[in-house]
Amino acid sequence: MRRAPVALVLGAFAVLTGCAGQRIENGVYHSTKGYRVTLPGADWSVAAESKADLELRYHDGTAAMLANAQCDDHTRSRSADLLLGHLLIGLRDRATIEQEEISLNGRRAVRRVLDGRLNAADAPTRVEVYVMKDERCVYDFVYAASPPSFDEWRAEFRRFVESFALEHGD
Repeated sequence: MRRAPVALVLGAFAVLTGCAGQRIENGVYHSTKGYRVTLPGADWSVAAESKADLELRYHDGTAAMLANAQCDDHTRSRSADLLLGHLLIGLRDRATIEQEEISLNGRRAVRRVLDGRLNAADAPTRVEVYVMKDERCVYDFVYAASPPSFDEWRAEFRRFVESFALEHGD
């Protein structure tokens, strides 16, 4: 029964995003928006029906992660903190566990870890979110899992985020 909250949480984040084609070569996702990320291990599969650029689900459904970019003037004009707040709108009963501003591949990013739920009846879900922007796009990275199992795949999510790189010429 832990599957639904994780899938629903990522679904709520993906509502704010748009669909994109997927090109994966040798374990690397290449976005049509000019960036790439390295996929985690074989236990993760690509969600076929996602509105995010890339959504991955752990094989047993207890964890998920996504990467997405929005490349429009309106989104880029907002502060990273405001964008992070908008990304979390659907998450209720939020309790922030960690919050910081970091450097991600030489760019300023905000990172937050929090517990929350989509509805009062839903089981709690722990979420880690990164929001980073440059002169072209705003990039969001989200990881969701149940609080007891959150740390089990967190290192894989961090490697996923840290693998982010811009691709020129796309």
